[in-house]
Amino acid sequence: MKNIYVGNLSYQATEDELRDAFSEFGTVSRVSVIIDRETGRSRGFAFVEMPNDGEADAAIQNLNDVTIAGRPVRVNEAKPQEPRVGGGAGRGPRRF
Repeated sequence: MKNIYVGNLSYQATEDELRDAFSEFGTVSRVSVIIDRETGRSRGFAFVEMPNDGEADAAIQNLNDVTIAGRPVRVNEAKPQEPRVGGGAGRGPRRF
C-alpha cells in the first residue's frame, strides 16, 4: 500500500476528480481531500492510497505537474507523519 500526497490542489477539486485521474494508472483504495475544520473548505492538498506500488509509482511520475481542476498539482509519495511534540494549552507546568 502506497500513500501519495497531492499538493497545490484547487480548493474546488473533488475526491471523484482525483480518483478518476489516479485510476488511469491502477486501483485506488482511498482518496481524502483534507478539509479545514474551521472553514469547512479544502486546505489545498489530499492523500490517495493505491495498493500496488508499481501502479502508484506510475501515477506519481505521470501526474506530477499535471493540471487537475484548474491547477498543476504536486504529486509525490507521502512521508510518515512526524510525532507531535509538546501539547497542552501552553500554560506552563500544572500545580496541584
